[in-house]
Amino acid sequence: MEEIIYEEDIINLKDVIAVLRKRSRLIAAVVVVCVAVAVIYTFLIKKPVYESYTTIMVGKPVPRVQDSSTPVTYQELQTNRLLVSTYGEIAKSRSTLEEVIRKLNLNTTYEKLKEQVKVKLVKNTEIIEIRAADHDPGMAATIANAVAESFSRQVIRIMNVENVQVIDEAIPIYEKVQPKPLLNLMLSLVVGLIMGVALAFLKESLDTTIKSPEDVANYLGLPVIGAIPYVEKGEVD
Repeated sequence: MEEIIYEEDIINLKDVIAVLRKRSRLIAAVVVVCVAVAVIYTFLIKKPVYESYTTIMVGKPVPRVQDSSTPVTYQELQTNRLLVSTYGEIAKSRSTLEEVIRKLNLNTTYEKLKEQVKVKLVKNTEIIEIRAADHDPGMAATIANAVAESFSRQVIRIMNVENVQVIDEAIPIYEKVQPKPLLNLMLSLVVGLIMGVALAFLKESLDTTIKSPEDVANYLGLPVIGAIPYVEKGEVD
């Protein structure tokens, strides 16, 4: 029984390889089309996106007028870290981002700007990272810095404390974050292969023409008692 199953597996594998060889041109054509579409999209259609970031630190949550010589206790540090998540929400709030839109006179909406701005909370620290993306690297840095400034003012207004310090201001970074040519090409190659193979087997399954003695047995259920070879004209004397 195991030998029969093993032989059937070999036959099925041979059939698969035969289909792939037979439809190799179709598969290659699909792959080429997918890669070509990816190249056109990556290099001709998709505008490059640049990203810049600023890092800020949430300090001791005390009133604006304070004694700088007072040491920070461990409990206060833990409280600050718990407040970081709250501050993260303030950083991407409607009040913060709409102030940025007004200040920079941006032709955009709060919803669209929110997609451009990402707020990352650095784990187990009091540090918040604000990232901004734009087609212009200079504008990306400007937006990130404007969000940090607006955020600081919103903290004063809402929390009545002045405890936000900028560690690093955003500067233009000229390395594109999107599109990613290598990733796009690899994905298009994989998608093209999958689509090409699927289309090859679909076309093969729809092809019911008789091409071999095995097809007679498989499709018609009739035994093959003989085969007449095809002879090209001029081969017979």
